[in-house]
Amino acid sequence: MTASDRTRQAGLGLEAASPAAARVPVLLPYKFPGPFDYRIPTAMTLRPGDLVLVPLNRRAEVGVVWDGPTDATLADARLKPVSALIDGPPMRADLRRLIDWIAAYTLAAPGEVLAMALRVNALRPDAPPTGWRLAEPPPDSRVTEARARVLAVLADGAPRGGADLARAAEVSAAVIRGMADAGLLFPATLPVQPAFARPDPEHPGPTLGPDQADAAATLREAVAARAFSVTLLDGVTGSGKTEVYLEAVAECLRAGRQALVLLPEIALSSQWLERFAARFGVAPAVWHSDLPSRTRRITWRAVAAGEAPVVVGARSALFLPFPDLGLVVIDEEHETAFKQEEGVVYHARDMAVVRARLCGAPAVLVSATPSLETMANVESGRYRRLNLPARHGGAALPAVRLLDLRESTPERGKFLAPPLIEAVKETFARGEQAMLFLNRRGYAPLTLCRACGHRLQCPNCTAWLVEHRARKLLQCHHCGHAEPIPPHCPQCGAEHSLAAVGPGVERITEEAAETFPDARRLVMASDTLPGPLAAAEAARAISAREVDLIIGTQIVAKGWHFPHLTLVGVVDADLGLAGGDLRAAERTVQLLHQVAGRAGRAEAPGTVLLQTFSPDHPVMQALRAGDLARFMADEAAQRRPGHWPPFGRLAALIVSADTAEAADIAARDLARAAPHGEGIVVLGPAPAPLAILRGRHRRRLLLKVRRDIAVQPLLRDWLAQVPAKGSVKIDVDVDPMSFL
Repeated sequence: MTASDRTRQAGLGLEAASPAAARVPVLLPYKFPGPFDYRIPTAMTLRPGDLVLVPLNRRAEVGVVWDGPTDATLADARLKPVSALIDGPPMRADLRRLIDWIAAYTLAAPGEVLAMALRVNALRPDAPPTGWRLAEPPPDSRVTEARARVLAVLADGAPRGGADLARAAEVSAAVIRGMADAGLLFPATLPVQPAFARPDPEHPGPTLGPDQADAAATLREAVAARAFSVTLLDGVTGSGKTEVYLEAVAECLRAGRQALVLLPEIALSSQWLERFAARFGVAPAVWHSDLPSRTRRITWRAVAAGEAPVVVGARSALFLPFPDLGLVVIDEEHETAFKQEEGVVYHARDMAVVRARLCGAPAVLVSATPSLETMANVESGRYRRLNLPARHGGAALPAVRLLDLRESTPERGKFLAPPLIEAVKETFARGEQAMLFLNRRGYAPLTLCRACGHRLQCPNCTAWLVEHRARKLLQCHHCGHAEPIPPHCPQCGAEHSLAAVGPGVERITEEAAETFPDARRLVMASDTLPGPLAAAEAARAISAREVDLIIGTQIVAKGWHFPHLTLVGVVDADLGLAGGDLRAAERTVQLLHQVAGRAGRAEAPGTVLLQTFSPDHPVMQALRAGDLARFMADEAAQRRPGHWPPFGRLAALIVSADTAEAADIAARDLARAAPHGEGIVVLGPAPAPLAILRGRHRRRLLLKVRRDIAVQPLLRDWLAQVPAKGSVKIDVDVDPMSFL
C-alpha cells in the first residue's frame, strides 16, 4: 500500500498505528471473546481498520485490524504472522466503534457483530467488463452485409459489449464471433459504469402542504448542521410523512453526503421506491437478504466507494460501510420487526440512532403510532418532535365503528358478521375497494380430533401446527417443521375426524369467495408475497383496480397507499390482546390504527369496522375515538410506578438445554446467583411460553431495574458466576420485545 493510500486512510478517520509495533489485534467474524494478536511481517505496515488474511487453526480467515492494545503477556514465539493485507476499503473508525458498542450493549461477542458488517464475498474483485473494438482489417477479409453493419456501429471508435453490439447491428452473436476469428474485431475493456445513478435533489417533487413544508424545513436545517440530533416525525396516517423526510434526503444529497433509510418490511419497498423515483428521478440502492449475491456485492462496494448516495434497506443495511453518512431515517420506528431475535439480539432502531451519533449525523424516527420508548425520549427532551396533524390533500380520517360480536354474531362456522358483510357489498356497489384484515397466516391455527380431542402439535416445539390447506400441509411457524395433513387422527385413528379450529387468512378467503362470489380477490400475506417483486405486482394490480377485495395479514397494515380503498374490516380485533405480553395493548393499538389508516386516503371517505368481543377495552375505545395520545398517556401511567419500560430496564436470560432436567438445574443455579439490591428485581425462573423450541427445553429469568441502573455490568457479573455447561446455552436479550 502506497503513502498516498495511507494519507487517504487518515482522511477517512482511520487512526494510525505505531510503525514500530510488532503485533496487532485482529478481530475475526466468529464467536470469540475478542481479537487475537498476530505478528506483523517486516515488510508490512498495518493500521486499525485494515482488512487482513490471517491463519486460524489450519485455515486462512479474513479479519480486521482492531483498535486497542495487544496482550503484552503473550510471548512473541506464540504469535502467527499476518498472511496478507487485503486490497479493499478499510473499515472506518465509526463502524468499528458501532460494532464494539453493540457487542458491549447486547453482551454479544464482538466477532459475531463484525460478521454482520464484514462482507467477505464483496472483497473478491469482479473481472472487468469486456467488449469489442475495431481492428485493422486483414487484406483478405471478407465483409458481408451483416459484418458491414457491425463495422458501422463501431465506426465511432468506442468499444461495445457483445450483446449490445449484436443488438445495435441487428446480427447474431455468431456473426460477432466470426468477425473476431477473422481479425476484424479485437477484445477491449469496457469503461465501468456507476452502479447507481445519482438522485437529483432539484428534481421537481410533490407540492407540500403548510405543515409538511414547516416540518421539511426543520429537517433540512438538521441535515445542514452536520451534527447529531434525533427528531420524531409523527402524524396521522396519510399525512405525507414520507414526502417530508425525503426533503431531508434531498438536503443530504446537496451536501454530497449519503443517506440511509431503514424499513421494517422490505416488501413495503415497492410503493416507497415509486415515491422516491417520483421525487428524485431515479431509484436508490436497495439492501436486503433476498438480493442476489452479485447485486449485494456490487451494492456493498458502491456504498463503500460513496457511489450509492441513498440506500433503503432492512435492518442489516445498518452495517454497510458508508464513508460519509449524513442522515439516518427509521421509518415505522415502532415496528417490532426492527428487533433481531436470532444470533446477535439487537434493536435496529436504537442501534441506528447510535450509528448516527457516531457519524455526527441527524436521525429521523418516523411513525403514525410512535412507541412509548420514543415518546419518553421526546418528553425528556432528548428527541425533538415534529407533528403532522392532518391528512395531506384534504382527505379525512376514516370513521371507526365497533361491531360487538356478542350482538352481531356471524353464522355458525363463519367469521364475518352480517354488518361487515353488508358494508362490503355496499362498498362494491359504489365501485370502491374493501379490505379484510386478520393477522394470522394459514387456514386455521389449530387442528383437533372431534373423536378424542387430540390436538396436532409440533414434535419439536410446544406449539400447535397451523393448517395451510392450499399447500395441504400442517406447519410450525416457530421451527419450520411441516407434515402432510393426515387422513385420520394420529392418536385414536378415527377417520374424517380432524377439524380446523379458528380462522386464518386462507379460511377468510374461502368464506369471502362464498359470500362475495363476483369479487376479484387478492391475498396479501408473507406466504403469498414472498418478496418485493410480488408485493410490487400486488400493489400495481390494486392501484389499477384489478382487485375488489384485499385479504391480508400485518403486511397490509402499513406503508401502502390505495386511493380507491374505502372500507377496512378487521375480522378479529382482539387477537393481539391475549397473553401476558407487556406491550400487548400498545402493539394492538398501533397495528389496528395502521391498518385502519389504509382506508379513505383520497377523495372518498373511509370506514373501519372492528369485530370485537371486548368493545369496552381501552384499545377499542381509543381506536373508536381516534384518541391515541390519551391511550398512550394512560399506558405510560400504568408502567411508570412499577419501573416497566420505558421507565425501567429489562433484560431476559433464556436458558435452553437438551433435557428439561438440565434446563431446570441451570435456571435454578442462575436464580441463586441473581443480583439483588435497591431497584433490582429478578423474576423467575419459569418455563418459557414456548417451553420447547426446536427440540430444546427453555426456561426464562427476567431482570428488571430502575432506569438509572445499567443492566450490562449486572449481567456480566451474574453470568460469570454460572457458566453454561454441557448442552446448556444461556441467551441474553437486553430490552426484550418478545416474551416467548
